[in-house]
Amino acid sequence: MKSTMHPVNYVDRTLTCDGVALADIAAKTGTPCYVYSAATILANYRAYDDTLQGIPHTICYAAKANGNLAILRLLAQAGAGFDIVSGGELHRVLKAGGNPAKVVFSGVGKTSEEIDAALAAGIFAFNCESEPELALVDALAHRRGIRARIAIRVNPDVSAATHAHIATGSLGHKFGVDIGQAEAVYERARHYENLSLEGVSCHIGSQQFDFDPMMQAANRVLELIAVLRAKDFEIRHVDLGGGLGITYRPDEPAPPISEFAMALREKAAGLGLHLFLEPGRSIVGNAGVLLTRVLYRKKSGDKEFVVVDAAMNDLIRPALYDAHHEILPLRATSSGCGLRADVVGPVCESGDFLAQDRQMPEVFPGDFLAVCTVGAYGFAQASNYNARPRPAEVLIENGAWRVIRKRETFEDLIKGEE
Repeated sequence: MKSTMHPVNYVDRTLTCDGVALADIAAKTGTPCYVYSAATILANYRAYDDTLQGIPHTICYAAKANGNLAILRLLAQAGAGFDIVSGGELHRVLKAGGNPAKVVFSGVGKTSEEIDAALAAGIFAFNCESEPELALVDALAHRRGIRARIAIRVNPDVSAATHAHIATGSLGHKFGVDIGQAEAVYERARHYENLSLEGVSCHIGSQQFDFDPMMQAANRVLELIAVLRAKDFEIRHVDLGGGLGITYRPDEPAPPISEFAMALREKAAGLGLHLFLEPGRSIVGNAGVLLTRVLYRKKSGDKEFVVVDAAMNDLIRPALYDAHHEILPLRATSSGCGLRADVVGPVCESGDFLAQDRQMPEVFPGDFLAVCTVGAYGFAQASNYNARPRPAEVLIENGAWRVIRKRETFEDLIKGEE
């Protein structure tokens, strides 16, 4: 059976993904290399979409989690909408065939150029995060002679049990408008002739296992909508964000997508609202692995190091969030987990590690490893630090695999420079 953590398992001691031997991909494409399971991505998306059948809804995949064109196209063809946070993401979504009428534009720092491009594309709505942003959207919509659909993102002041860098729902965070001031903000926004104030949105952070904070936030948003409707605002949709956590460790509980979606469905049912959700990590996170090759083994005092060819520029989550990712050899050994080591990369930083003090099977130079559960915020946060080309990306679909992003070259690194 497939692991609940990721779509890989051992077949005759060979690690496979959807029936494809990962060692074959590593040998032919080189390493480091990201590999994604199309079947897992679609299964996660459909777990949301199927649960919400029967009520008006749109699942807007958060493109920031993984914006590869092939993955965006896969989801667009399945009927997904998209949550974007930049003009570049809008460009990617449109290039991949995404329907602009299913796009919501979030983010605290939208530029006039980004807003104008979104208006020209005909996106569904802007999730506006400040009064100056409302004024700017109104002015740009006026210039085009159109009305822009707006949802004001409110900050419900709900604390989420997640890493401080990805929590967004408490006062003091940069996101949204204080929910206590939201009614007054909507009232002041009435005079904008080119805005259609049809929605309310919120998002309190990601990688959450406890539904309670998200349900508290949903309750506060729905209470606000009731107040606004009583004041003759025609609120037609509610955007309750994303944030559902995924399993990175074998012993972590995995909250079912269907259970989460059902809880939100029950909140919104019967209210005459179109429900928008913005999942990202929970759609692509467990669909990806990063393949890497062991370069060296070395000791320093009592510390042992496994030096691999993937580094913090390829996967920064361990250094940035102290994140845990399971690391598996592509060829199972009979040695058990007799090695305790730091798995580190070639970048000249002490923070360049994929795992620290990790108990793992014996591995040796030339062996391939898979770093698991990297489909979200893996390649998306990759960089060229130390003048390192970014990895190739591969998609496995219907028993076959193909390269969906070529490995960068040294010439790619200096493109545009003089």
